[in-house]
Amino acid sequence: MGKYFGTDGFRGEANVDLTVEHAYKVGRFLGWYFNRHNRHRKARIVIGKDTRRSSYMFEYALVSGLTASGADAYLLHVTTTPSVSYIVRADGFDCGIMISASHNPYWDNGIKIIDNQGQKMDGRIESQIEEYIDGLMGEIPMAKREDIGCAQDYSVGRNRYIGYLMSIPKRAFMDVRVGLDCANGAAFMIAKSVFDALGAKTYVINNEPNGININNGCGSTHIDSLKRFVTENGLDVGFAYDGDADRCLAVDEFGREINGDLILYICGLEMKKHGELANNTIVTTVMSNIGLYKALDEAGINYEKTAVGDKYVYENMVKNGHMIGGEQSGHIIFAKHATTGDGILTSLKILEAMLENKTSLMRLTKKVKIYPQYLRNVHVTDKEAAQADPDVQAAVAKAEKELGNDGRILVRPSGTEPLVRVMVEATTDEICRDKVLDVVRVIKDKGYMK
Repeated sequence: MGKYFGTDGFRGEANVDLTVEHAYKVGRFLGWYFNRHNRHRKARIVIGKDTRRSSYMFEYALVSGLTASGADAYLLHVTTTPSVSYIVRADGFDCGIMISASHNPYWDNGIKIIDNQGQKMDGRIESQIEEYIDGLMGEIPMAKREDIGCAQDYSVGRNRYIGYLMSIPKRAFMDVRVGLDCANGAAFMIAKSVFDALGAKTYVINNEPNGININNGCGSTHIDSLKRFVTENGLDVGFAYDGDADRCLAVDEFGREINGDLILYICGLEMKKHGELANNTIVTTVMSNIGLYKALDEAGINYEKTAVGDKYVYENMVKNGHMIGGEQSGHIIFAKHATTGDGILTSLKILEAMLENKTSLMRLTKKVKIYPQYLRNVHVTDKEAAQADPDVQAAVAKAEKELGNDGRILVRPSGTEPLVRVMVEATTDEICRDKVLDVVRVIKDKGYMK
């Protein structure tokens, strides 16, 4: 990770960690950089944003920087991260920018840069942006006269993405009762339109964004409201997205949460049945549950593990030719259709699996026994130092020995926040909690906790 760019872009509290000056300089660099590679035309860069109040501020700052450097900016307005990824590669843009802090609270925001293949930008270019922000590479010339860029509406791109999603399912969703939690975020403009067009009876909550209610007690990080909504209204299934809709978690007809591990199992089995599971392999992260691996072993499906982050999942998929991978948090990548996690696409795939098998979501997951898991996010002053501390490592080693083959412990720094994540899986909730608290206590005693 760089000074500003982490595993998921440049993220922080708006006008504290990530300021309008930062956004302007990101735009200045990208406009200049891509114009150098387009001698015969202006660089074309497409921008999307989520519903945070600060997203509008950052959009204008980015547009100012881009056009001042001679690039043309195309505005998708409020849309999802996967839609930007799709439009960049489908419509031949030089790069894309998504303004979002994903599942973070409204006061945070982020700038995600997407290359012309719809993938996260090469870290080498992000490093150059950081050098420019810090004044280490000199000033970039201003465009003049006819070389100054312009900005234009490109909401047609969002509509094209909606049409693309509608083309993916192989059957209609006639009369299926579907609940959607749009997290008061980017999905509110898209998700219901797609399900309605495919014939579902669609019921939506948290689709009235006001700039400060994104992810607030709703969406994939706060799924209890969707659980209640599904059971109280007798729905067949529910889907919850995060702020920029690159994640999806589901709820079955009994209000039980279906996380990313279970989604990988459902969709992996379906792909295997249809001969679409390349290399007979699913890509997971180290956070996936032991229960998933046991179920995949029983189903005769191979798996690989990467570091946490959909970036690493996709890198593994590309390198090895795998077709599905994802995270427990609901980032699921279907390589045939997308280059990034896509929450709405994931929900379409789950519902299609239900209809193909003529069964409920609960029945599709009944063979997976998920081990109890407890995760504690510890706010720390220095996440790398806390994790590397010898006493913390000794506490982790002690927990590993005591858990043996009946569980595991994972301690890792967050890629986007000042956190150390301590996670334990074991045979009971009590064991999980005790082992986590043992490690957290050492982190606190050593003075790392904020």
